[in-house]
Amino acid sequence: MRIPLNRIDAVPRESRFSETPEIDAAAVSPVRFPSPVDVNVTYYRSGREIFFHGGLKGEVEGDCSRCLESFPFVIEKSFDFVLTPDPLPTNKNMELTADEMGLSFYSGEDIDLSPYVREQTLLALPLRPLCSESCRGLCPGCGAELNRISCGCTSPGDPRMAIFRNLRLDR
Repeated sequence: MRIPLNRIDAVPRESRFSETPEIDAAAVSPVRFPSPVDVNVTYYRSGREIFFHGGLKGEVEGDCSRCLESFPFVIEKSFDFVLTPDPLPTNKNMELTADEMGLSFYSGEDIDLSPYVREQTLLALPLRPLCSESCRGLCPGCGAELNRISCGCTSPGDPRMAIFRNLRLDR
């Protein structure tokens, strides 16, 4: 969604829209959006800075980190961010100062909210999605999905950990 700068003034305005964020598969574990993410944002200007407050909510389909099965889950996140005018609109080769590193900038005739929706969606995604807290995952020996079957695998496990299996701590 794009907001023309001339529509942003000191009076807060609210906008609702839906968008499917483009998430790079290399950036996170594979996720799919069966439907667009719903975004609600309030924005206003104070001096030259533009303030945004809102939230997003949507259904995501991802892969469990333990059993690798695909499952749906819901993300929901509130956000606040401030945009300031770009101090270097013509020369992009100059380095930012330490004070400018935490800021987001705008330039041009309008503000595209898509990168900010994408960023907030990435922040809302779990680092290790689980289909359930009780997910047993895969057998390290034979690869059987332990939520469905119990394997008869007698794999000794990781040979690098063999020394710890016989370790006795006497105190």
